Amino acid sequence: MIELIKKNIKRKIEQTYQLDQVIVEEPKRGAADIAIPLFNLAKEWKMNPKLVFDKIKDDVLVDHVKEIEFTNGFLNIYLERKELSEQILHNVFEKQSHYGDQLLEEKSSIVMDYSSPNIAKSFGVGHLRSTMIGNSIQLIYKKLGYQTVAVNHLGDWGTQFGKMIVAYQKWGSKEEVQKNPIAEMQKLYVKFHDEEKNDDSLEQQARDVFKKLEDGDQVYTELWSWFKDESLKEFMQMYDLLNVSFDYFTGESFYNGKMDAVVDELEEKNLLKVDQGATIVDLGDDMPPALIKRSDGATLYITRDIAAILYRYHTYDATKLLYVVGNEQQLHFKQLKKVTDLMGYHFDIEHINFGLVLVDGKKMSTRGGKFKRLEEVIDQAILLAKEAIMSKNPDLKNQDEVAKAVAIGAIIYNDLKNDKHLDVDFDLENMLKFEGQTGPYLQYSSVRIESILRGYDVDLSLVDSNVFMQDHYFEIVKSLAQFPNILHRAKELSSPSVISKYVMSLAQAFNSFYGKERLIVEDQGVLHANLLFARSIQIVINESLRLLGIKSLKEM
Repeated sequence: MIELIKKNIKRKIEQTYQLDQVIVEEPKRGAADIAIPLFNLAKEWKMNPKLVFDKIKDDVLVDHVKEIEFTNGFLNIYLERKELSEQILHNVFEKQSHYGDQLLEEKSSIVMDYSSPNIAKSFGVGHLRSTMIGNSIQLIYKKLGYQTVAVNHLGDWGTQFGKMIVAYQKWGSKEEVQKNPIAEMQKLYVKFHDEEKNDDSLEQQARDVFKKLEDGDQVYTELWSWFKDESLKEFMQMYDLLNVSFDYFTGESFYNGKMDAVVDELEEKNLLKVDQGATIVDLGDDMPPALIKRSDGATLYITRDIAAILYRYHTYDATKLLYVVGNEQQLHFKQLKKVTDLMGYHFDIEHINFGLVLVDGKKMSTRGGKFKRLEEVIDQAILLAKEAIMSKNPDLKNQDEVAKAVAIGAIIYNDLKNDKHLDVDFDLENMLKFEGQTGPYLQYSSVRIESILRGYDVDLSLVDSNVFMQDHYFEIVKSLAQFPNILHRAKELSSPSVISKYVMSLAQAFNSFYGKERLIVEDQGVLHANLLFARSIQIVINESLRLLGIKSLKEM
């Protein structure tokens, strides 16, 4: 509603005076509800800001504007609070979890590629970022009316599987792998790289094995299938735990039979060159060439990604393709975009890049054996969460279920509260605190409202809306009104941290409010105004948590 008022004011000024980009904002500080900085207009019209104010002041008097004033170069606008608060709170309360939903006239199909762990390796803490950032962005797009296709592009192809097969045949044991598949495969992978330091021939052996795998060698194909099946069992357990789902698990191997067509098309369009035996696409002086085929004829990662893009756009009728992949792959996606542009497609491709997960300030590495399995970390977090919950509420029912929700929520929020481009420090003790900017703090804020309102139902006919005219009420009402705009901003920036920061600010505002104001009072008009107010806050907190992939709770 407030966003609509801002748009009406902006449109009216721009149309009246034939202007572009008039700034109409909600100031972070100060008493005004809406402000227009007049400095640019003063410069353009060559007049004092006060004279600009006098010139345009009548044009801002749209519905719900109560008063305006000139202060320090700004046109400050004060809104009519009572009726506006009624409309905003009724809208939240009536729509419940659908508050902020959008229906699009045309169903735009967004294909999202995220998580994408490598088979034959454990699902580690390092996989969390792509998984949870991608999951949240997909939920945001869905809420805004888009049709999404969630693809898990498993890392199930490439030279690394030549390495795995070589390691297994040299040092592995079928019995040991059957006992503990992922741990044993990972041990073999680490051993390969340790041995490679003293044996230069291992790398070439792995390349040769992968080329035979790509050509359909039966023995190697059976080993590869076994490694993949065992890996998927662990991955699915983790996705169930994190409440993350995908529409398709089409990994790199899915495109093995589709790459000849890509190479043929590149050839037909005269884009291929042979350089020192390898087949490349020259991308100009500002970018390294895209390596399409090695000198032995084996395809590479970018070849498979080109095949994947063509398949996704044709199969899913995609209008946009999002890749949630780490910062270190920025060059790869620039090359991918450039190649497909040269092919004449000009697809809408967005690389949603993110920083590393650091443990004790250090990067994790499967190859070097520095690795934390996410399942073990979550188990540890659940134990710590349960200890904290039992100390606060020893009589709580479903302690195990609550502890799991708190632990996973803490881990997710610790990731998504950060700007995605930055590295994230993984510190369980800090992220599980019930104070500060943590997932448990947000879950507890919702539980607190639930406990306060338990046994009470909102009767809209009894609400005394005069209550909302007070500053400490209206500031939070304005925050609730921002939620739909927050969703659009999170989508535009492809950043769940926009929602994370917003919901934290909302929860902190409520807890500060509750420290000053009693909600359960005798006056029925004030009581039902408070019930509507608090329940609306809880609705937005819970929906924000859902969009982050975090479970809200009734008790904890």
